[in-house]
Amino acid sequence: MNKAALLGSQLFAGNLWKTVSLAMLVCVTFAQPVLAQEKERMFRTLTVTGRGVETIPATLAQVVLGVEVQAKTAQEAQQEAARRSSAVVTLLKSRNVEKLQTTGITLNPVYSYKDNVQRLTGYAATNTVSFRIATDKAGTLLDEAVKAGATQINSISFVATDEAIAQAQKQAFKEATQEAQQQADAVFSALGFQRKEIVSIQIDGANAPPPPPRPMLRTEAAKVADAATPVEGGEQQVEASVTLQISY
Repeated sequence: MNKAALLGSQLFAGNLWKTVSLAMLVCVTFAQPVLAQEKERMFRTLTVTGRGVETIPATLAQVVLGVEVQAKTAQEAQQEAARRSSAVVTLLKSRNVEKLQTTGITLNPVYSYKDNVQRLTGYAATNTVSFRIATDKAGTLLDEAVKAGATQINSISFVATDEAIAQAQKQAFKEATQEAQQQADAVFSALGFQRKEIVSIQIDGANAPPPPPRPMLRTEAAKVADAATPVEGGEQQVEASVTLQISY
């Protein structure tokens, strides 16, 4: 091959390589935004949150009551408080109350003030316990506890049984999930999009906050000994929320 032919062949090969390289560059340049758009469409999501609420009867009374005794010496006050508290606890156990526990034991000096002078007059000892009992039995038991030696009914609140709460939690989660999906379907329908799949699920634990305790004055404890104590339970709410992330 002469020099002219060889030179022409080399020029042709070089131009061909430049053409192929340019084509590949154009192909890659156009492919990148297309892939990005496809990726964006694949990961488009809608986030919705549903809420479920169940109302259940509060059939248990949560009671806090105690014994307070004053005496001239700390030992006398503590011993008398222990004696009365023991009688009250024995009564509560005989009535098969649930979750019985001691919630406080205190012993404090008692002072009197006269002419800006502080004088020690004795000691006050207090023992408190908490327990649960069926609401329809609470009134009678409070009366009996006062007769046994209780001098304070500090508070009473009402809750549902653990079994009822667990069942209500399941139902609340179910309602929350259904509501979230209904919201998503409404949005997709309005926008003309087709839902694909749920890519993430977040749940907020079904809570069952008890009603706030009702405080009872110390003087009420003295009254219940002369008349039956009426106790009404009421209702308790269990709430749950479910958040869904759905692709489209």
